[in-house]
Amino acid sequence: MSGHSKWSTIKRKKAAVDAKRSKVWTKVLKEVQVAARMGGGDPEGNARLRMAMDKARGANVPKDTLQRAIDKGTGAGNTDAFEEVVYEGYGPGGVAVVLECMTDNRNRTVSEIRHSLEKYGGNMGTSGSVAWLFKKRGIINVLKDAASEEDLMMTALEAGADDVRDDDEVWTVETDPSAFIAVQDAIRAAGIEIENAEIDNIPDNRVDVPDDKAESLLKMLNTLEDLDDVQNVYANHEMSDELLDRYGG
Repeated sequence: MSGHSKWSTIKRKKAAVDAKRSKVWTKVLKEVQVAARMGGGDPEGNARLRMAMDKARGANVPKDTLQRAIDKGTGAGNTDAFEEVVYEGYGPGGVAVVLECMTDNRNRTVSEIRHSLEKYGGNMGTSGSVAWLFKKRGIINVLKDAASEEDLMMTALEAGADDVRDDDEVWTVETDPSAFIAVQDAIRAAGIEIENAEIDNIPDNRVDVPDDKAESLLKMLNTLEDLDDVQNVYANHEMSDELLDRYGG
């Protein structure tokens, strides 16, 4: 994004996570449960579960709470019938929005999403209308005092990473999703601490948001992120730190 690094956005997200911990726990535990249901309860043989467990630990979910979610997913307990669904739409300024959801009631979910979009001047799109603008990528952040660029680059690229770049406070390692876990393992095996790791949905191009649309766009995105059924919100906006700070992005 223009005027700020990816790491600045991550730090802002972490602050928001701390303020809404119970909601975050609900979302990450949904992901754990679904991952366990789809691929089994052993994280060594289920990459998706391993990533979900890492995310849950990052949100400080207690070990016993995490295990209960795995047990639910594998059938050892009452199983919630969550299904995965993706919705697409547009926000103020023509910004493309992709919403990854887990729901036990599609009618409720789509109604809440439509209301949240339209309230701030956006609208629902059809399936496939904007998803093609984004590409799934593995993103791993390493603080600069944790490793030299040369050491990190050698380790990450040998393990299958596509790129290592300078993002102000951190080195950012980018991978294909299929290589994400292997690259993380190699970095940790080299004794390098990982600050943050996630599978992100990166837009091919970003839309400059006019100043008069910034507030409504950020309010819309924050409202969507707060919906219980929405796991991840992706948008292709480009906005300065000044506007992000002014409107609480």
